[in-house]
Amino acid sequence: MKILKHLLLFFIISSVFISCFEDLDDNPASIKDLNDFVYRGMNTYYLYKDDVPDLANNRFSDSEYDAFLNSYNSPEALFNHLIYQPETVDRFSWITSNYIELEAFLNGTTQNNGMDFGLVRRQTSSSDIFGYVGYVLPNTNASNQGLQRGDIFYAVNGTPLNDNNYLSLLSNNTYTINLAIYDDNGTPDPDDDTITPNGQSVTLTKSPYTENPIFERNVFQVSGRNVGYLVYNGFTRDFDAQLNDTFGYFSNNNIQDLVLDLRYNPGGSVNTAILLSSMIAGRNGEVFSTEQWNNDIQSQLSVESTVNRFTNNDEGTPLNILNLNRVYVLTTKRSASASELVINCLRPYINVVQIGTSTTGKYQASITLYDSPDFRRQGASPSHLYAMQPLVLKSLNAAGVTDYFEGLDPDILVSENYANMGVLGDENELLLSVALQHIEDNSRLSGQTFEPLEIVGSKSSFTPLQDNMYIEK
Repeated sequence: MKILKHLLLFFIISSVFISCFEDLDDNPASIKDLNDFVYRGMNTYYLYKDDVPDLANNRFSDSEYDAFLNSYNSPEALFNHLIYQPETVDRFSWITSNYIELEAFLNGTTQNNGMDFGLVRRQTSSSDIFGYVGYVLPNTNASNQGLQRGDIFYAVNGTPLNDNNYLSLLSNNTYTINLAIYDDNGTPDPDDDTITPNGQSVTLTKSPYTENPIFERNVFQVSGRNVGYLVYNGFTRDFDAQLNDTFGYFSNNNIQDLVLDLRYNPGGSVNTAILLSSMIAGRNGEVFSTEQWNNDIQSQLSVESTVNRFTNNDEGTPLNILNLNRVYVLTTKRSASASELVINCLRPYINVVQIGTSTTGKYQASITLYDSPDFRRQGASPSHLYAMQPLVLKSLNAAGVTDYFEGLDPDILVSENYANMGVLGDENELLLSVALQHIEDNSRLSGQTFEPLEIVGSKSSFTPLQDNMYIEK
């Protein structure tokens, strides 16, 4: 992957915890110093710099700049002030006061109780929310407690979930979920569904856990065709070798179709998205995506330096390439960023049959900025652990498609049935069964005639990067 190497704009994120920051500088950074770091980083890299008047290069004299920095009582306050249209355009830039936690997350390690979950609005006009278990990670607190995919919870610590409390209730290291039964009343329309508490509860505690994003892989026989199936839950760079091995498994089984299950995948590494797409379609050397930066940076770049291309290797290791002309992708509103990048960037080359519901709508990527002269990790100020993850570019596919604010819409609209979610990897599970039936009779199935319930949050809402897409050197 070629991402502006000659400009040295990026850096390699450390793969280990750095113990030297246990003893921070005895002289902590002042608010003004922190605000200066925020402003410099945003003024240099922010994708929407040209739309934010206070980020203009000639906006302040020296005295005005000092007064401006001093007018904000925290780096978070200044950062939020500089974000462009946070409710619609930039929903994803963020700042952290602890980049050690961020670095661990980028390597796949989080504080995790093992329960993947989604949060869904009960009715269109309601503020009430319920949670569902999407999958359970092995050897975790959740698996030891017997939680299973499809379990429903309506409350945490006895408090019913709603728009105003779910973030605080589910952000604690230990909490108790109160379980319920979901009843669809025998109709496909969710407006008459009911949720009834069943009196059971489970207490969950988080601990450090490194999640392998390759959750399930299998090969099915459908009408004489070998169909590969992959549940892939995160574009995590440290597991690229395992991803390549999985495609070796598919290649050895001579698969002719692939069902790529990204329904719970919030995104991650752009480089991994390129590798995955290359393993599916081949297309070595052809344009995967192009990058659009703010005007200052874009003006310094050659055309080729903004192009990312399909590849046949990962840093010299040959990829196991299937050279498919068609792929089935399962999606929900929880499919974001790098998941959407794969769909959008494969579409100009092969038939991408998207099954499920619309995706998040995240076509921008970010980098981590540290408080150092060149914003790299090396040389970061020892007086604090602040770092930023602002949006710095947006991606366009080879046909120029970008700006999918509302997400990528499915070819076949099917929402998960919360009353009977089935087992991931089982041929009778709803979304997978639709894909397999399409492969069997090669016809467009009619989708749902009603809109699915709104997903308002998920496990990734409580992780450092959230639904983000990042780039690395």
